[in-house]
Amino acid sequence: MTPPTVLTIAGSDSGGGAGIQADLRAFFACGVHGMTALTAVTVQNTIGVMGIHEIPPDIVAAQIEAVAVDIGVQAAKTGMLANADIIQAIAGAADRVGIGKDGHIPFIVDPVSASMGGDQLLRDDALEALRSELFPRATVITPNLDEVRLLTGLDVTDMATQREAAEALYAYGPEWVLVKAGHMRNAEDCVDLLYNGTDFHELPGPRFDTPNTHGGGDTLASAITSSLARGSSVPEAVAFGKRFIVRSVRDAYPLGKGHGPVSPFWRLSADEV
Repeated sequence: MTPPTVLTIAGSDSGGGAGIQADLRAFFACGVHGMTALTAVTVQNTIGVMGIHEIPPDIVAAQIEAVAVDIGVQAAKTGMLANADIIQAIAGAADRVGIGKDGHIPFIVDPVSASMGGDQLLRDDALEALRSELFPRATVITPNLDEVRLLTGLDVTDMATQREAAEALYAYGPEWVLVKAGHMRNAEDCVDLLYNGTDFHELPGPRFDTPNTHGGGDTLASAITSSLARGSSVPEAVAFGKRFIVRSVRDAYPLGKGHGPVSPFWRLSADEV
């Protein structure tokens, strides 16, 4: 039986911890068939990013359309998108093949725009393109707190400001907003917040004392995407993703001289979450 087919539109990580590589690892562990549209090749390891080569926007769009018209896409996600021209090309391709909340294919937008240290990774025009081109097409957006600050100007320090941030992001047009709390390090637990313009859903989880969290956002978004491809509702898919990333952070492993990756390998030998 052919498994559900999912597409990641993102950059590569030569260290294998994040980006396309993390997405494909999570897809495999979730039992779905992963396809890729590469946006950039990065030169990086566990210590940092030393270089980026951006893919021409028309080639990014062509990758999306090639797999959509032949294989079919049951859910799609984004990661690092590099620049505004690539974002606009993705928006056009998404409309042509039915990806997005107004089409029939769920679309998870992980607005990768800040490094692990909180540094801005996208130029201001690319941030604006995320807000204007992709957020209105998104089924769910999944920013961390550094990305929330870049996108809205809000510093999230507690549940009240987390709710304020969710409302500000929802105003850009996504169907759902997931404000992740992993970077709220003053909080004892990690309580992510899901919002659809009406209701807030809190997703609590433990906080692990580990430096090995590379690729955590990619892995969470990939697990959510995989669950949506199987027909889950957004709250069900996000709850699945939360359980998946908790186990993946718990089983994270050291690698190289810097930040090791979260690990979806637990899924290969454990019962289903």
